[in-house]
Amino acid sequence: MSTEQHDADAYGQELARISHHQHEATAARFTVFQALAAVGIGHEQADDIVAKLEAGAVAGAHTWISESSAPHNSEPRFEDGWHAGVRDVASYLLRIADTTVTTGRGLAASSAMLVAHLSQPASPASQEAPAPEPGPGPAPALDATDVLAAAERFPWALAAPGERHWPDGEFLDVALSAVRTEEREGYIERLEAFVEQHRARLEELLRAYGPGSSPASHGRYALIGQPETLVILERMETAPMLLRGRWEKELETVFLADLEFAWGPRIRLSR
Repeated sequence: MSTEQHDADAYGQELARISHHQHEATAARFTVFQALAAVGIGHEQADDIVAKLEAGAVAGAHTWISESSAPHNSEPRFEDGWHAGVRDVASYLLRIADTTVTTGRGLAASSAMLVAHLSQPASPASQEAPAPEPGPGPAPALDATDVLAAAERFPWALAAPGERHWPDGEFLDVALSAVRTEEREGYIERLEAFVEQHRARLEELLRAYGPGSSPASHGRYALIGQPETLVILERMETAPMLLRGRWEKELETVFLADLEFAWGPRIRLSR
């Protein structure tokens, strides 16, 4: 086995372990939100509590990294490089902790909505009742063409139309299916506001995981740089549990798990 193949296999194993931890975190976070709701803690306060816990976990990793030392009897130049790398990683972890504690609202509300949906029993009588009179139809679906055109206006979307991975739009369709009825009106404006609010974060995501980056060279993070991914990330921030539920019914979760990992620790629903 070549060194390159070994490195790729090792990296794949690391991603599998990360995905496992993220999945476990999702279940734990869901349980915490249920427990907080049961004792009367509101959604906003619940989001604050969980965000502080997650930021504290990242801060703990910062401390652990900062206190690490180069192997005993290392050459001075090696030690210098080691400590420079430790400082860079520690600084990045601190930025993640800062972001985690100050961003991301709506997880508790999404959790409550999912609980309410799952707790609704199917009515046996519904099969025997006469068909109701036709009522108002569902709210019209979002126009995927218009949303994609809006996403293409942002420089974050690097891939030209002829170079897109998925021109049939399956990822966009799933993301748009997670836009709730009451959110459809003015959704393009919502997407524009999301990009403006997270511009620096999107640029960092593109730099660290986008085309030409080391992680992308392993064939992962292929959605980063695609215009439809802006919609996926917006839904990841706004309705993560709903997005993951829709995604798991239609698509392989590896693409979503990669995005959740790259976007940051407030996720996310492998979360």
